[in-house]
Amino acid sequence: MTKDDCIFCKIGRGEIPSATVYETPEFKCFLDLAPGNKGHALLIPKEHFANVFEIDADTAGKLFSLGTEIARAIKDETGCDGMNLVQNNGECAGQTVHHFHLHFIPRFEGDWDGLKWPQGEADPEENKKLAEAIRKRI
Repeated sequence: MTKDDCIFCKIGRGEIPSATVYETPEFKCFLDLAPGNKGHALLIPKEHFANVFEIDADTAGKLFSLGTEIARAIKDETGCDGMNLVQNNGECAGQTVHHFHLHFIPRFEGDWDGLKWPQGEADPEENKKLAEAIRKRI
Protein backbone atom coordinates (compact mmCIF):
# COMPACT_ATOMS: atom_id res chain seq x y z
CA MET A 1 0.00 0.00 0.00
CA THR A 2 1.22 3.47 -0.82
CA LYS A 3 0.33 6.76 0.75
CA ASP A 4 -1.69 7.55 -2.39
CA ASP A 5 -4.21 4.76 -1.76
CA CYS A 6 -4.06 4.65 2.08
CA ILE A 7 -7.35 5.74 3.68
CA PHE A 8 -5.59 7.11 6.77
CA CYS A 9 -3.15 9.11 4.63
CA LYS A 10 -6.17 10.58 2.84
CA ILE A 11 -7.81 11.43 6.18
CA GLY A 12 -4.53 12.97 7.38
CA ARG A 13 -4.37 15.14 4.26
CA GLY A 14 -8.01 16.18 4.64
CA GLU A 15 -9.09 14.45 1.40
CA ILE A 16 -11.59 12.36 3.36
CA PRO A 17 -13.61 14.18 6.03
CA SER A 18 -13.39 13.10 9.65
CA ALA A 19 -14.67 14.15 13.05
CA THR A 20 -11.32 15.64 13.99
CA VAL A 21 -10.54 15.74 17.70
CA TYR A 22 -7.09 17.31 17.44
CA GLU A 23 -4.56 18.04 14.73
CA THR A 24 -0.96 19.19 14.42
CA PRO A 25 1.25 19.33 11.33
CA GLU A 26 2.51 15.81 12.21
CA PHE A 27 -0.55 14.06 13.71
CA LYS A 28 -4.30 13.80 13.47
CA CYS A 29 -6.76 12.39 15.99
CA PHE A 30 -10.30 11.63 14.86
CA LEU A 31 -13.32 9.68 16.04
CA ASP A 32 -13.67 6.11 14.76
CA LEU A 33 -16.54 5.45 12.34
CA ALA A 34 -17.08 1.99 13.86
CA PRO A 35 -16.53 2.76 17.56
CA GLY A 36 -16.18 0.21 20.32
CA ASN A 37 -17.72 2.84 22.61
CA LYS A 38 -18.69 6.50 22.52
CA GLY A 39 -15.50 8.54 22.26
CA HIS A 40 -13.45 5.83 20.49
CA ALA A 41 -10.72 7.78 18.70
CA LEU A 42 -7.74 7.05 16.48
CA LEU A 43 -4.42 8.90 16.53
CA ILE A 44 -2.30 8.69 13.38
CA PRO A 45 0.97 10.16 12.22
CA LYS A 46 0.32 11.99 8.96
CA GLU A 47 3.45 10.41 7.51
CA HIS A 48 2.77 6.87 6.30
CA PHE A 49 4.21 4.07 8.43
CA ALA A 50 2.60 0.66 7.92
CA ASN A 51 3.07 -0.49 11.52
CA VAL A 52 5.22 -0.31 14.64
CA PHE A 53 8.04 -2.09 12.83
CA GLU A 54 8.38 0.86 10.42
CA ILE A 55 7.72 3.93 12.60
CA ASP A 56 10.81 5.76 13.85
CA ALA A 57 11.41 6.25 17.57
CA ASP A 58 11.13 10.06 17.42
CA THR A 59 7.70 9.99 15.75
CA ALA A 60 6.49 7.22 18.05
CA GLY A 61 7.64 9.15 21.12
CA LYS A 62 5.83 12.30 20.02
CA LEU A 63 2.71 10.27 19.19
CA PHE A 64 2.57 8.60 22.60
CA SER A 65 3.28 11.89 24.37
CA LEU A 66 0.33 13.48 22.57
CA GLY A 67 -1.64 10.31 23.26
CA THR A 68 -1.50 10.84 27.02
CA GLU A 69 -3.16 14.24 26.59
CA ILE A 70 -5.81 12.80 24.27
CA ALA A 71 -6.55 9.94 26.67
CA ARG A 72 -7.09 12.36 29.57
CA ALA A 73 -9.34 14.59 27.44
CA ILE A 74 -11.47 11.62 26.32
CA LYS A 75 -11.75 10.40 29.92
CA ASP A 76 -12.73 13.85 31.16
CA GLU A 77 -15.36 14.29 28.43
CA THR A 78 -16.90 10.80 28.45
CA GLY A 79 -16.58 10.04 32.16
CA CYS A 80 -15.32 6.56 31.27
CA ASP A 81 -14.12 4.23 34.02
CA GLY A 82 -11.07 3.05 32.07
CA MET A 83 -9.59 2.99 28.59
CA ASN A 84 -7.96 0.53 26.24
CA LEU A 85 -5.10 1.82 24.12
CA VAL A 86 -4.81 -0.62 21.23
CA GLN A 87 -2.25 -0.75 18.46
CA ASN A 88 -2.34 -3.77 16.12
CA ASN A 89 0.53 -4.82 13.84
CA GLY A 90 -0.05 -7.29 11.00
CA GLU A 91 -3.20 -9.02 9.86
CA CYS A 92 -2.80 -11.92 12.30
CA ALA A 93 -2.81 -9.32 15.12
CA GLY A 94 -6.03 -7.71 13.86
CA GLN A 95 -4.59 -4.85 11.80
CA THR A 96 -7.03 -3.97 9.02
CA VAL A 97 -5.67 -0.57 7.93
CA HIS A 98 -1.96 -0.76 7.27
CA HIS A 99 -1.10 2.72 8.51
CA PHE A 100 0.19 2.99 12.09
CA HIS A 101 -2.66 4.08 14.34
CA LEU A 102 -3.42 4.06 18.04
CA HIS A 103 -6.96 3.36 19.25
CA PHE A 104 -8.35 5.07 22.35
CA ILE A 105 -11.37 3.02 23.45
CA PRO A 106 -13.24 4.39 26.49
CA ARG A 107 -14.46 1.63 28.78
CA PHE A 108 -17.34 1.66 31.24
CA GLU A 109 -18.00 -0.87 33.99
CA GLY A 110 -19.84 -3.84 32.48
CA ASP A 111 -19.86 -2.48 28.91
CA TRP A 112 -18.36 -5.51 27.11
CA ASP A 113 -15.97 -8.34 27.68
CA GLY A 114 -13.29 -7.69 25.12
CA LEU A 115 -9.58 -7.54 24.46
CA LYS A 116 -8.78 -10.74 26.31
CA TRP A 117 -6.49 -13.54 25.18
CA PRO A 118 -5.92 -17.03 26.48
CA GLN A 119 -3.40 -16.99 29.30
CA GLY A 120 -0.85 -19.75 29.31
CA GLU A 121 1.75 -20.58 31.91
CA ALA A 122 5.29 -19.36 31.35
CA ASP A 123 8.36 -21.44 32.11
CA PRO A 124 10.70 -19.19 34.14
CA GLU A 125 13.86 -20.61 32.53
CA GLU A 126 12.46 -20.22 29.00
CA ASN A 127 11.42 -16.65 29.85
CA LYS A 128 14.90 -15.85 31.12
CA LYS A 129 16.51 -17.16 27.89
CA LEU A 130 13.98 -15.39 25.67
CA ALA A 131 14.40 -12.10 27.56
CA GLU A 132 18.17 -12.33 27.11
CA ALA A 133 17.86 -13.10 23.38
CA ILE A 134 15.48 -10.16 22.84
CA ARG A 135 17.66 -7.82 24.91
CA LYS A 136 20.62 -8.58 22.60
CA ARG A 137 18.59 -7.30 19.64
CA ILE A 138 17.81 -3.92 21.24
